Amino acid sequence: MAYKTILVHCDASPKVGQRLNVAAEFAERYGAHLVGMHARPPLEAPIFFEGGVAMDSLFASYEASADADQAAALAAFQKAVKERRVPSNEWRVTDGFIDSELVIQARYTDLLVLGQTDPDAQTPTPSDLPEAVVLASGRPTLVVPHIGVRAPIGESVLLCWNASRESARAAADALPFLRMAKKVVILVVDPRTSPDGHGAEPGADVALWLTRHGVKVTVQRDVAADSDVGGVILSRAADIGSDLIVMGVYGHSRVREMVLGGVSRTLLSSMTIPVLISH
Repeated sequence: MAYKTILVHCDASPKVGQRLNVAAEFAERYGAHLVGMHARPPLEAPIFFEGGVAMDSLFASYEASADADQAAALAAFQKAVKERRVPSNEWRVTDGFIDSELVIQARYTDLLVLGQTDPDAQTPTPSDLPEAVVLASGRPTLVVPHIGVRAPIGESVLLCWNASRESARAAADALPFLRMAKKVVILVVDPRTSPDGHGAEPGADVALWLTRHGVKVTVQRDVAADSDVGGVILSRAADIGSDLIVMGVYGHSRVREMVLGGVSRTLLSSMTIPVLISH
């Protein structure tokens, strides 16, 4: 498996350059085609609104704002591409809500790059965008922290493993990163052996599988006090100097309703390094 098509979400956020720089660097590293995608949201008129001249004014204001956001996003995308040796790239603009549009576009890519939800952002981006997209798209999603990235991504990787379908999917989806990493630590928290889960030596089975792919791995077992698994993962990532966390997420999404595992929510809200999530 290799990342040959990378899709990055492009909006008018002041911090969009952080995820664009990451996506462009990946495209250069893997020789991938980079797709920048911008979604123009539909016009939503107030419930109590009179038509006529007032509607014309509202539509003109909407058009001006949407055009300005699109131009800003395109300029940021072009800047990121220009600064890297990206083999090929394209710019896409769709009409619709960003979460549903990203889900559709992501199904024809190998890797999706999004920004972490920024609590201080003034843009109307859905607060649960990374969770909603990864649960519905079936594609691995790399979430870039809103504080930015200070080191190359993928040299020291922390792989979260609980022997579940989701963690197996995440490990497979992350293979391009894992093969190139200088160090991969498989973190197993509170493992319990069972016929359909961990074996006699938790983490050993996945370590052997990854070794056959040429991945340099070590296994670390840990205990979570008060079931704070998310906190343990973040602490261990800091302890070993990881620049990337890989984990599977579970849950399901409905129309603007989200159910996601507590560990995933902890990481996505408190992350300070990129997190590759897969479902």
